[in-house]
Amino acid sequence: MAALDGLKVLDMTQYEAGTSCTQWLAWLGADVVKVEGPTGDPGRYSGKGLNPKLVGDPQYFANYNGNKRSVVIDLKSERGRELVLEMAPHFDVFVENYGPNVIETMGLTPDVLCRANPKLIYMRIKGFGLSGPYKDFKVYDWVAQAAAGTFSTTGDPDGPPVVVGPTMGDSGTGMQAALAILAAYVEAQRTGKGQTIEISMQEAVTMFMRTADHALWGTSAAERHGQNRGRTGGGLYPCAGDGANDWVFIYPATTRMLDALWIAMDRPELGEDPRFIDPKSRADNAAEMRAEITAWTSTRDKRDVMMTLGSAGVPCSYVFDTMDYFTDPHLTERGFIVEVDHPVNGPMQLMRHPLRMRGAVEQQRAPLLGEHTDEVLGGLLGLDQDALAALRSEGVTEARPY
Repeated sequence: MAALDGLKVLDMTQYEAGTSCTQWLAWLGADVVKVEGPTGDPGRYSGKGLNPKLVGDPQYFANYNGNKRSVVIDLKSERGRELVLEMAPHFDVFVENYGPNVIETMGLTPDVLCRANPKLIYMRIKGFGLSGPYKDFKVYDWVAQAAAGTFSTTGDPDGPPVVVGPTMGDSGTGMQAALAILAAYVEAQRTGKGQTIEISMQEAVTMFMRTADHALWGTSAAERHGQNRGRTGGGLYPCAGDGANDWVFIYPATTRMLDALWIAMDRPELGEDPRFIDPKSRADNAAEMRAEITAWTSTRDKRDVMMTLGSAGVPCSYVFDTMDYFTDPHLTERGFIVEVDHPVNGPMQLMRHPLRMRGAVEQQRAPLLGEHTDEVLGGLLGLDQDALAALRSEGVTEARPY
């Protein structure tokens, strides 16, 4: 049995922050019903035009919406809003991540839905939260990251801030939202009461910033350190090859690890070199130490460097690019990429979730737009085929992908 078997989630999310939250709940076995407008989650169209061979939903949507069911409801119609209110008592959780004041315009605010279901856990994911001077500002991932400070600590010391590639603003917020929902669900088992939860993307991303120049916390702004990390030679080093990602990251955090690095480089004498003998010497001669390590890495393949140093006990990884997910022997052995069959796209390669535990479920494909409308509305609300056909003919539940 799945860990969250029996947990029912009404999912009114789009793009990534909210869909990440409900994706995690689905991976743990919750029944996630995704409510989409007639044209669907905008994520169904993200990057679609860049792949001329793609017929159905893009990889972006597929990677965030597996293991869910899709229902089309036109929330701009009065009948559509009524359907959501009728559905609410059948769910434990409601999740939304619309822009500022959108849910208010729909008339589906917490007071309304929780009146229909006092046990409902109502999750609100917002860019800057529901209060404060910025509450009405629109936010996407990298806006949240800028507001949380991630760019300020990324890049070379004498250069501008650098945009961080991974979407920590969206996915990081979604994961924290899922944790909050589970906590609220456990509490609801004791009290019988739901609650409204708010999470700000800006504040969620700051959770990833707690280590930034931690020794100077609250006294000065964290600095950019470029390719260097730590005072024992930690950082990025070039390797043989002319590829953009022919680099390796090495982090000998202790003197013992640094000694292991010198031995693995076949330069044990550097462990006794006065320039590198203690933390202060290494800090004073950081450029020279970096030059010694670079001379060794630059003549070797990055995978070779990783195997040599990793086997010697030195924390190290080559710089994976996204194609390495599909070919790296370690990820291959662990089954990181799974193939699921899509009725339109055919076989699709998706990331599996990272949980290795009893109660997590296998990766399944994302739903087609409105694929489960009749199944869900018929099952929950007892609507017969005539009633379902009438809703479609009125445009309330008709899928109209563009």
